[in-house]
Amino acid sequence: MNGRIRAREVRVIGPEGQPLGILSLHEAINRARAQGMDLVEVAANAQPPVCRIVDYGKFRYEQAKKQKESRKAQQHVGKVKEIQLRPSIDPHDFQFKLERAIEFLCDDMKVKVSLRFRGREMAHPEVGMKVMERFIEALAPYGTSPQPPRRAGRNVNAIVNPLPRNKRAPRPHSEEELPPPPDPSALVMEAEGEETSAPGPPESSPPADSGGFGNRPFEGLG
Repeated sequence: MNGRIRAREVRVIGPEGQPLGILSLHEAINRARAQGMDLVEVAANAQPPVCRIVDYGKFRYEQAKKQKESRKAQQHVGKVKEIQLRPSIDPHDFQFKLERAIEFLCDDMKVKVSLRFRGREMAHPEVGMKVMERFIEALAPYGTSPQPPRRAGRNVNAIVNPLPRNKRAPRPHSEEELPPPPDPSALVMEAEGEETSAPGPPESSPPADSGGFGNRPFEGLG
């Protein structure tokens, strides 16, 4: 940095990343000091060495941040986290699990999405498949699945790999930034070939202890 640089001439990059050409070391240092900044060597082995005019304190902070993120990414490489779904999952639980999956992907971990059928849910496997497809689709800004969900007996599984950081959506900080969850009632209606548009308000409210149709999409199905 500054007077510790040994080369007589250096290739200089300005504070905004603009090339300033090859300058003598003395002139390059003077230009940096005129802007209240420092001359930092970033490619010592180049001919001539490459230096940048930067705020050295800010430069060190950014370098430390990059190194920390790199170490964190290396620690998580190859790790797989599992998210378990149900065909009758309610919107709130869907949203919570979606947030967890996005956190894992933003930490460069793979996500295994699993769904298990129970009892008469086996009579309508298309409902569970639609839940899986919508969950993976909601993860598309953060990860990609190399293969479509696969069914094996009572289970449906899929692996979602994190996208590269430069292609990945920013880590969300609130529920408003996440994709909306699916309506289980709509999934059942799609499975039966009925109208998929959202139903209007019911004429009468369900009993207080019934839990509503939203949490029991298989009720009434043969």
